[in-house]
Amino acid sequence: MKKMILTLFARTPVHVGAGNSVGAVDSPVQRERHTKIPIIPGSSLKGVLADLWNDENYKRTSEGKALFGEDDNNADAKAGALMIGEARVLAFPVRSAKGMFAWITCPLALRRFARDSEKEMPEIQELDAQSCLASDELLLNDFIVLEEYRIKRIGDCAPVISLLENLATDAVWQEYPKHLVVLSDEMFSYFCEQACEVITRIRIDDETGTVAKGALFNQEQVPSETLFYTLCYANEARTSGVKEMLQEKLKDGVLQVGGDASTGLGYCSVEVL
Repeated sequence: MKKMILTLFARTPVHVGAGNSVGAVDSPVQRERHTKIPIIPGSSLKGVLADLWNDENYKRTSEGKALFGEDDNNADAKAGALMIGEARVLAFPVRSAKGMFAWITCPLALRRFARDSEKEMPEIQELDAQSCLASDELLLNDFIVLEEYRIKRIGDCAPVISLLENLATDAVWQEYPKHLVVLSDEMFSYFCEQACEVITRIRIDDETGTVAKGALFNQEQVPSETLFYTLCYANEARTSGVKEMLQEKLKDGVLQVGGDASTGLGYCSVEVL
């Protein structure tokens, strides 16, 4: 098996819906149940990527069938050579009193990425809800202020910066060393749950000029500038050159995932590492 890391850097907000909700948000995003961190399911990514290998009649090409399997009912159908996991949040943007915004991460997210990418996990000081590691550019008298929370800095992010190098060539992400904050796992989970965007969607009835019945709802979105990554495996015994095929199809550098593509949601800079 050949292992690859696929990164997605959100250029616009992303909405991969979890269906109806019993809470205040009618259409929440999908999250890990135990951490409440947003995810993009592997099935969603696989479907989006598989569509890149459709011909003009929306039929999967022979190369696409080799990568993603066949949906035709025939005796010779085989599983695809490309296996895609769910995309996890590695860096999440939140408002900052200085520096406009910060990219937050946490030891759990970093340990997961180090394990999946087979990189060495840097040594990080123990953090609690009142402490963090942060870049100098975000400091206000030894504290950083994220949303309404003031958190004391106990160190810089130098050990973490090298782990996150070369993950995305997007011009916005290149400034990450100036905006990076490492929070405790609990605070990272809190912000990922509470700091997503919630917008109100409506549809106007042309005859009455008011909101159509049942067409007023709240929708949750993962904010733009969020960095996701996913682990992919290629079965080179079935099909060779999987990485090269992916890089060729993704050479434009943009992939749309999730719903509401026609209203500009889900456009991401994508890299195959």
